[in-house]
Amino acid sequence: MCDGSCGGRALSRRAFLEDTGLAAVAAVLASACGNGVFGGAFGPSAMVDLSVSLSSFAPLATVGGIARVDGNSGPPVAVYRSAADTYRAYSMVCPHAGTTVNIQGGGFRCPNHGATFAATGVWTGGQKTGNLYELTVVYDAGAGKLQITGNAPGGGGGGDGEDDD
Repeated sequence: MCDGSCGGRALSRRAFLEDTGLAAVAAVLASACGNGVFGGAFGPSAMVDLSVSLSSFAPLATVGGIARVDGNSGPPVAVYRSAADTYRAYSMVCPHAGTTVNIQGGGFRCPNHGATFAATGVWTGGQKTGNLYELTVVYDAGAGKLQITGNAPGGGGGGDGEDDD
């Protein structure tokens, strides 16, 4: 079947289908369990621009509280109250494979791979990965509001969207 342009190697239809099938499976696995080498499962980054009223989130009334504040629309975002007048915001997209992490106890946990993160977004155990992506927060004490901005990884899905305290 080779007309001389295949380098002398005859490639049967069966071998071609086996090779391309394996390549397709490898591509699917790389996107499902990617670590950023192939772009991971994050998808394109999304611009976050949220105005958050603190009175709407009871956990943020005390230092150490964590709450998901995106209203389940757009990129998943959580806020952590780290001091009396200091708040930090994080993308809830797991850096390992783009799954939405859950709030659990005093931090976060990926439901798919078991990666755990402190309330500060730092990876603490489970599946080896990077830290959660931190967003910019501006606190307006007079209005009791946070303005959260930044580019966050896309992704999402896989989590149940619930705060698993």
